[in-house]
Amino acid sequence: MSVSTQTDEGRSAAAAPIPPAIQLRGISKAFGPVQANKDITMTVAKGSIHGIVGENGAGKSTLMSILYGFYKADAGEVFIDGNKVNITDSRAAIAAGIGMVHQHFMLVEPFTVLENVVMGAEEGRLLKPSLKKARASLKQLAEDYELDVDPDAIVGELSVGFQQRVEILKALYRQAEILILDEPTGVLTPAEADHLFRILRNLKEQGKTIILITHKLREIMDVTDSVSVMRRGAMTETIPTANTSPEDLAEKMVGRRVLLEVSKAPAEPGDVVMEVKGLNVIDSQGVKKLKDISFTLRAGEILGIAGVAGNGQTELLEVLGGFRAAVSGVVTMHGDSIDLSPKANAGKRRARGIGHIPEDRHRRGLVMDYMAWENIALGYHNKPEFKGRFGLHNQSAMRADARGKIERFDIRPPNENLRASNFSGGNQQKIVVAREIEANPDVLLVGQPTRGVDIGAIEFIHQQIVNLRDAGKAILLVSVELDEIQSLSDRILVMFDGVIQGERLPENTDERELGLMMAGASEEPAS
Repeated sequence: MSVSTQTDEGRSAAAAPIPPAIQLRGISKAFGPVQANKDITMTVAKGSIHGIVGENGAGKSTLMSILYGFYKADAGEVFIDGNKVNITDSRAAIAAGIGMVHQHFMLVEPFTVLENVVMGAEEGRLLKPSLKKARASLKQLAEDYELDVDPDAIVGELSVGFQQRVEILKALYRQAEILILDEPTGVLTPAEADHLFRILRNLKEQGKTIILITHKLREIMDVTDSVSVMRRGAMTETIPTANTSPEDLAEKMVGRRVLLEVSKAPAEPGDVVMEVKGLNVIDSQGVKKLKDISFTLRAGEILGIAGVAGNGQTELLEVLGGFRAAVSGVVTMHGDSIDLSPKANAGKRRARGIGHIPEDRHRRGLVMDYMAWENIALGYHNKPEFKGRFGLHNQSAMRADARGKIERFDIRPPNENLRASNFSGGNQQKIVVAREIEANPDVLLVGQPTRGVDIGAIEFIHQQIVNLRDAGKAILLVSVELDEIQSLSDRILVMFDGVIQGERLPENTDERELGLMMAGASEEPAS
């Protein structure tokens, strides 16, 4: 009888279901009047890759910030491996086996890989034993998960792809069983993104659980097992990835059909509007960031510049936008020279008909403590229609103008009196896009126009850029997103290490060729 009982117990144990890695029940979070998360319930299976998609402002980042301890939920419960946990801060999250790889890496660039991995996880007062232990662990982790990185390399000297590996190693060293990755491929070449997905699949095979937040629906389809859709703070549904499609997900996210391809007629380029000759830029550390850059930009065309972040595109936009001086070279606008000295500024560029959607909206595009209407007027506040009595600005006219742009560009929430810091990243971007496009510039400089922007807003922003081109304006587009470059551009320049590697027509190239050029592996010019 005892044998029979043991057998029954063994069967019962064998039949016991594996608890999910994560269960969220009734999670809610508000920031003042804005309800970021509303009664969210979600289950993530152990040893799976789970995608989360949604519009900007849908609450994805807030939800993950609650899970990682950055925010405390107003209501709801979190279960890890079937056990209720109280995640009060990131240390509690790490203790629960959760690691997070942020969109903007949390690394100390002058430190080595080893020092970054150990930092915050030291054992005892002496650093040397911790470093010795970490070195052995890194070697094993690198072998287990294809995460080869030189432990003695200076982090600031690594490519962004390798820096990302360091972030993953940091989490694994802290014994993370659950990894959250926020827009992980935004700064990677196609080859680096492919390698990342191999790493994620390898982690999954080893029993790790991955949560992937991305607006790239092709990535969701390629690498995830299931996907949760968020809309306006609520979790609308969770479905097996095999049972959906990019078109279906896009519609579920925004509540309408979304065109995943840019609809545009062939360009009809006109006269040269801007010409760049022999442009050279040296940064404050004496590093040459632009090396003899030359190109022309015509009315009625979109000239795309492809490249991995950090290869001179930022400096090019900053020089043309009036934020940075050049050491040599000539830039003309309608045949007249533009001031490239330190005396130049963005205001003078706007006066010459140059608009600018900067890469970094927080540093260059917005004043985060200003209200939406103030940011929409920013840089154009001296327009005649904004002049009031006694030399003062007409704030009523500015607010009315802002309300019109907020409506036309579907900025949410539709409140011109809300501070920029209280909008989601995608809606912050739409504030900048609305301001610059509706200024109707002769030349629009566009840096990463859809960074952190959802699929519905991407479609809208792309169409606005195309409309500006069709109105005879010249567009210089910088993006790390090859899909964006290929679908929007009429011509493509590829930059690597401050040099233009070559020019391609979108119809005569592909992602592989552009990816190789972006990595500095030049091939024979396309015929």
